[in-house]
Amino acid sequence: MAPVICPFGVFFRVYTELLFGRIVRQLISMNDNTLLDTTATAQSASPLNLPALVDWLAPRVPGVDEQLRAERMDGGQSNPSWLLHGAGQSWVLRAKPAPAADLLPSAHAIEREYRILQALADTDVPVPRVRALCEDESVIGVAFYVMDFVQGRIFRDATLPEVPVAERAAYFMEANRVLAALHRVDWRQLGLQDFGRHEVYYTRLIRRWTQQYKATRTAPVVAMEQLIDWLPSHIPAGGDGAEHTCITHGDYRMENLMFHPTRPEVVAVLDWELCTLGHPLSDLSYSALAWHMPAGILRGYGDQNLAALGLPSEQDYVACYAERMGLDTQAVLKDWPFYLAFNLFRLSAILQGIGQREREGTASNTTAKEIAAMAEPVAQWGWAIAQGKHSVSTRQGADEHHKEWT
Repeated sequence: MAPVICPFGVFFRVYTELLFGRIVRQLISMNDNTLLDTTATAQSASPLNLPALVDWLAPRVPGVDEQLRAERMDGGQSNPSWLLHGAGQSWVLRAKPAPAADLLPSAHAIEREYRILQALADTDVPVPRVRALCEDESVIGVAFYVMDFVQGRIFRDATLPEVPVAERAAYFMEANRVLAALHRVDWRQLGLQDFGRHEVYYTRLIRRWTQQYKATRTAPVVAMEQLIDWLPSHIPAGGDGAEHTCITHGDYRMENLMFHPTRPEVVAVLDWELCTLGHPLSDLSYSALAWHMPAGILRGYGDQNLAALGLPSEQDYVACYAERMGLDTQAVLKDWPFYLAFNLFRLSAILQGIGQREREGTASNTTAKEIAAMAEPVAQWGWAIAQGKHSVSTRQGADEHHKEWT
């Protein structure tokens, strides 16, 4: 595969913000009704109407009174969030970014977030306890829900520099444990039969993102064309079967986990916007992409000395998950290139869509042109993995080093 030349500054900003950042959560929905949502901008939300909010919350959430204070939280551009302070207690309010009439039907579906958090409340998956959902936009102008504030630590750098080296692996394996716990949840018993389709997960999504790519490309992208041919014929045996269907988070990574303040214990899994019913290994492989990415870009560690950092190997991480789920580790690793390539194929199709919006002048992000330019490199990474290799760019972005998949 030919080297991909890209200025490091552009590459760093786009990838850290896009692949593992909030823009992806703003632009895609795993709901079957939506391919790409760019109708809502990442604008700052209006200040909360606190008197109206208190009037609505007080009878529903114990502890809320006229002394309630609100503080806008950083980030949360897809679904703006506020920290609510009461007397000795705090909550988080998550709202839609605009009235429902201004959004695509399945976009920014806080109702789905509320539903899945409520369903998981008494399972082995740690989630914040939700308190109230308001779909009546006349209350404060947008729909919203309120959940308990959870105290803990969020690690923005997945190499965990704040944690002693000898303790870092324990955090990874705790994340692994919680992901397996999520995938073992009996979603039928929780009444989530209508939360997503139960079968042909990969076939459906390959077809969906192929359509997205073809509808938005300006010229064929060789690596995407190769993946379009390769992916359907390499879906692992049983990969489309309903028997493997589980609750998938859709954006499971270290940054979306809140850990206990002092020990390797996940106290809350956050950001459920992309949650649906799907295949468990799509979640696992998404969470493993950092093992294939270089430092500084995507906050990866694929080119780092894992032992020196105290991080587990990817194979150990996969093997731990497989053991928890009763899977054959070698069978999972045999098909691992498919799962990784699938995630990168999906991302490249999304980037193509952003490019179309930029050309039409309707893109909501000021760096849309730079973001869209990443579509081909991402597809090339996916195709390299499909061929049994993974590529790691240098910090300058001018060279690539290929490693055989073992």
